Amino acid sequence: MPEMTVTVRWPDGQVQECYSPSLVMHDHLDVGNTYTVDDFTTRATTALTEAAERVRAKFGFACTSAAATADDITRAAQRYDADARVEVLRMHPPLPTPSPLEIP
Repeated sequence: MPEMTVTVRWPDGQVQECYSPSLVMHDHLDVGNTYTVDDFTTRATTALTEAAERVRAKFGFACTSAAATADDITRAAQRYDADARVEVLRMHPPLPTPSPLEIP
């Protein structure tokens, strides 16, 4: 199962690396976008719950690292106003770009 890291910048400029055991974060966040703290927290924790469940489906147990990352994000978000902005700086690995032959 491919792992990934999402790098975000919180409203005070602090940068955080967020681990996910699955590429599902790409389904919920976009590099270069900013989200309100509340929206980011909801999107990220939803994605991490999905990631943990993907691990459970494949290996028979949920990923505790995904739960820990969700907790870290929730705890960090409490330091800011709900409408302050979080920027997604990087997602690694990025989604592969389809070749021209794969585009419908």
